[in-house]
Order: sequence, then structure tokens, then C-alpha cells
Amino acid sequence: MEGIDIFTLPNGIRIVHRQVTHTQISHIAIMLDMGSRDEKPHQQGLAHFWEHLAFKGTKKRSSLQIINRLEIVGGELNAYTTKEKICFHASMLTQHYERALDLLTDITFHSTFPDKQLEKERNVILEEMAMYYDSPEDAIQDDFDEILFPDHQLGKNILGNQDSVSNFSREDLNNFILENLDTERIIFSSIGKMTSQQVKKVAEKYFKDIPTKRSNLIRNPVEKYIPTHTVVNRGITQAHVAIGRPSYAIADDKRLPFFTLVNLLGGPGMNSRLNLSVRERHALVYSIDATFNPYIDTGFWGIYFGTEPKQVKKAMSLIHQELKKLREVTLTQTQLFNNQQQLIGQLAMAEEGNMNFMLMMAKSLLDLERIDSLDELFVQMQKVTALDIRDLANEMFQEDEISSLTFMPEN
Repeated sequence: MEGIDIFTLPNGIRIVHRQVTHTQISHIAIMLDMGSRDEKPHQQGLAHFWEHLAFKGTKKRSSLQIINRLEIVGGELNAYTTKEKICFHASMLTQHYERALDLLTDITFHSTFPDKQLEKERNVILEEMAMYYDSPEDAIQDDFDEILFPDHQLGKNILGNQDSVSNFSREDLNNFILENLDTERIIFSSIGKMTSQQVKKVAEKYFKDIPTKRSNLIRNPVEKYIPTHTVVNRGITQAHVAIGRPSYAIADDKRLPFFTLVNLLGGPGMNSRLNLSVRERHALVYSIDATFNPYIDTGFWGIYFGTEPKQVKKAMSLIHQELKKLREVTLTQTQLFNNQQQLIGQLAMAEEGNMNFMLMMAKSLLDLERIDSLDELFVQMQKVTALDIRDLANEMFQEDEISSLTFMPEN
């Protein structure tokens, strides 16, 4: 992609930088191509546990020094874990770029996992798990993963479970890193006013001594999908519902057309078909949305909403009416054009968020070995036809192939 430079260091770590001259803020990240799906059964939650413990002490810094290092100059340090990625990232004034990179490489590659901090953070994560359980709109999405991907790591909660988190040791952390870390699957991503040569020079300083490491990671494929319908009684006042099924992988040619379809169905716009039907016309929900999450070898789409228990059947009926329309009624050229323009506008506005763009560059390089420009994406979107949309709806929106999970109040 024009305006983006990529360098590969001798140890395999890749550097990607985009220069943006009109900002005083830089955003950087170290993204590792490993996540919760790479855990063995007894390691469930270990990737997320590492993300937390990385901030609790290194060979040269205490947890307090890590916290203060960027915050005292107005910067931010953070991290996240997904099913397939672990990412440590920072934002700061460009004059503190090297300070931030020094800290980021320190917590990523030189954490010591002190015993005292390990026990403290174990309790923090157990509290985080309890918080998610008390938040049904979050918990239902995690539990729905297990319905879509039963007996597979993609179906397991990223946080782990109480038994696993209660028993993790420093040895477990070190073994997980040793088994999965691969310097050819690490990206250092950067965006800001510095030139690519300046970034390369400072990155070489902090990454050159990271030893070359290779892993033999093989991700288990997902077994055959069987539609399932589950109702769980919980101590809540509102019903929460998730429906969906597995779908397309990141590199699938159908990914972008399907993203277009899901955006039409229940994207962020107030004019999505689900929002207009279920909320605006019938006032059954406060919010309803459809999402599409592709992974490296599979993916899934889902619809999520909360409503009064007595309204669940009516809301589900309206949703299936919209899915049926998409299967049976071909979009007009005007409808197709308007949907494409809406999606193009959404993506263009998203690119203005430099931190999100920086993270996207890293993920795209790891997953696709390329970074598509907005213009390239727009051209691909405009090639999607109304028949493509209808064919995808028939492939993915058949009612008997859709699973559901419902949280219902106990009384």
C-alpha cells in the first residue's frame, strides 16, 4: 500500500510504518500471532493471563515503574488478547517515541512474572470473570462461541475458567511463550510523523537483540458444525438472545461481499434492516446488531439483542422475516449502490482513527501478508453485485442452519 513501508529484521520481526505528518501523536504496537485458540486444554486463559502479567515486572522495571513510565509524560500503555492475537500497544507525543518503544519491548520480551504479582493478578482476573458473568450482554457472546465451536479452543472463553486461572504458575507462562512465540509472526506497527528511516533506526536498536525463535504451531481445524438451540435461565430481568452460525475465513473471496451483506442487515447505521424492523417499527429492543468475525481458517456471524421475555418470539420472527427477504428478494441497483456508499463512508471515517489503522496494519500483515489500501477495498466492494448478496444470504441465512442461545430470567 502506498505510503506504508515494511522492513524485516534478521530475526524475522517485521516493522511496518505509516508516516502521518499532521499529527503530534504516535501510536505503536507489538502484535504476536498467537492467542487463546493456541492454548492446550489445561492452559485455557493463559494467553490473557500473560497479557496481564506482562505489566507486573521485568528484569529492569517494577510494576509501578511500568505504569509510570509513559503516564508521567501523558502517554498511554495498554494490551489486549483475542482468539488469535496478543497485542501490546502505546500512544504518546512523538517526542517520547523511543521511551514508549523501550517500554513496549521490555514488557513483551523481558517480563519476569514475579510470584507476588502473579497471585495479585490471578485475583484480578477472577474478578474480571465474575464481572463478565454479571453482564449478560457480554457473557452471552462468549457463551455463544462455545455453541458455534464446541470442543474447540475457538469456543473457549478468552478469560479461561476458575479452575485453570486459579492454578497457573510462572512455569506455565514460560512454557506457553516458549511453545508459541515465533519472531517471524511478530509485527511492530507504527504510525506518526516520524519518517520510516527514523522508525527503522530506533526499532533496530530495541529489536535487534531479540533472539530468532521459530515455533511449530499448527492450529486445529474446526469440526463439522451442527445447529443447536439452547435456553439458559439466569438471575436477570431482561431476555438476551444470540443467533448465528460459522461463516467465512479471513482469506475467503466471499469475506468482503459477506461483510457488505452483514452491514446491510445489522451494521452500525440506524438504517440497518434489523434496526428499522425490530426497534423503529415495533419498539421491541433498545439496540440490535449483526456482526461478522472472520478467523484465519473459519469465522462466524451473529445477531445480538435484549428484550422483554414475552417479546422474544416476536423479535425472532421479525429477524427471520428480514433474513428471508434477503434470501428471496434481490436488491435493486439503488439499494445496492446506497449500501456500498454507506460502507465506503464508514471505512473512510474509520481510517481517520490513527490508532485503529495502526492495529489494522499489523493484523492484516499477519493474516493476509498484505495491507490493502482504501481505494483497493472500494474497488472490490463496488464489484459486489445484487446477485452476490442474494446468493450469500441463501448460503448463510437458512433458518435450519442457524443456532441460538437465549438467556431467560429465572422467573
